[in-house]
Amino acid sequence: MNLANIIDGHPTEHVALISRNRATTYGALAEQVAGLRGGLAELGVNEGDRVALLVGNGRFFVVSYLAVLGLGAVAVPLNPSSPAPELTRELATVGASTVIVGPAAVNAWRHIDRAEVPLVQRVIATEGHELDDATSIDELIMCAPIPVLDVSPDHLAVLMFTSGTAGAPRAAMLSHGNLMSNIDQVIHTETVMQASDVVYAVLPMFHIMGLNVVLGISLAVGATVVLVQRFDPSTALETIRDRSVTVVPGAPPMWVDFSMCDAPPDAFSTVRVALTGAAKMPEEAMRRLDERFGIKLAEGYGLTEASPIVTSSGGGAMKPGSVGKVIDGVQVRVVDETGDDVLAGDSGEIWVRGPNVFQGYLNDPEGTARVLTADGWLRTGDIGMTDSAGFLYLIDRAKDLIIVSGFNVFPHEVEEVLLGHGGVSEVGVVGVPHPHTGEAVKAFVVPAPGVHLDEDELIAYCNSELARYKCPSKILFVDELPRNVTGKLLRRSLA
Repeated sequence: MNLANIIDGHPTEHVALISRNRATTYGALAEQVAGLRGGLAELGVNEGDRVALLVGNGRFFVVSYLAVLGLGAVAVPLNPSSPAPELTRELATVGASTVIVGPAAVNAWRHIDRAEVPLVQRVIATEGHELDDATSIDELIMCAPIPVLDVSPDHLAVLMFTSGTAGAPRAAMLSHGNLMSNIDQVIHTETVMQASDVVYAVLPMFHIMGLNVVLGISLAVGATVVLVQRFDPSTALETIRDRSVTVVPGAPPMWVDFSMCDAPPDAFSTVRVALTGAAKMPEEAMRRLDERFGIKLAEGYGLTEASPIVTSSGGGAMKPGSVGKVIDGVQVRVVDETGDDVLAGDSGEIWVRGPNVFQGYLNDPEGTARVLTADGWLRTGDIGMTDSAGFLYLIDRAKDLIIVSGFNVFPHEVEEVLLGHGGVSEVGVVGVPHPHTGEAVKAFVVPAPGVHLDEDELIAYCNSELARYKCPSKILFVDELPRNVTGKLLRRSLA
């Protein structure tokens, strides 16, 4: 098997991708992927090599991703808008030997200290952007094609950075079998996507929802994927209308914006499936979407470690406040502190098991052991409950985890960055409610003795070290932080 084969068997003339108003058929996509596969092999990319994709949503991401998988190499999708220090840490963590750089990442790549990523041997640039030591992806796509490598289901396919169920960001190891299993599980559970669909793809491909649900399932069923770099409500509505979009997956902030935008009642008349997940969708926004546009928004639940879908209401079974039912091929338990199942209606930690559950965290056996039981159950760290009909309800997120626009932010990572500023003595970071992003990052900072700190300056410092969604939107300066008798920070008191 090989996940790259998901584009096989579809009519060659059917449109697979629309990117920057350019259509790519399944036949052309297969040719480009095969050519790039050959080009990467000529450059010396081998089975098991880690190839970082610093590329936004577009044709080159899709071609690169499938070509890397087809070689038996490991794709590492990264946020191309991240600053150089964060990309440096991630590239060093995975031991990337090849980096594919899109326009959004060119400036950051130029500021990366290559001595800190010594394993990088090859740099490939997309769309004609010049980098001194880069090879053009256009040249590689024209190389002689080579066949897809047949691999075992447990062969590593993707390293996806996630905050995990607890701890600082780490690379989750997802195999070909993990990713393909979840695609099959969703397809067999419900008809969310089909070959005739046109799918709006603005969820970033460096996020597991964008990668394996929006892209993976769409290509597996032979649908058309409209790739969008960044979200804007007005242009999104134009795209949905002009392309007759039928499936719209999106994080809650996107749907909140849609619910408040000035648009005609028939703005979503072509849309038959509207999906959301990654964070709790405000019920008031769901009501507005229904009343104004007739949109019945289907919520689901998943996480990177589950490739990602665990439950869904996309098949038509919906209940207010619920994230749907468990999809076929996945097992879910809700357990108490001792690991025993709780009764329906009682709350507990959600555990997940199935072939979609990941292999563990890269080079972190202790972290892996904390979340994977000996018999294969994934401890999600999320608190939920089920009702008598089998619908799952989320009550709380993993302890301390902040969810910003569907992205995980772990306070410890932000705190470490702030402590790197010479004027910061102590810091505590928590999530606070936000009307558009679900939550926002808020920091409480104790300045070093005799130091005067400026809030805007400190936020700008964070922006130079972290992705924007991880940066505090508000910083309060305090004399001391609340701690217990052992000195542990009491985040609940801050919140």
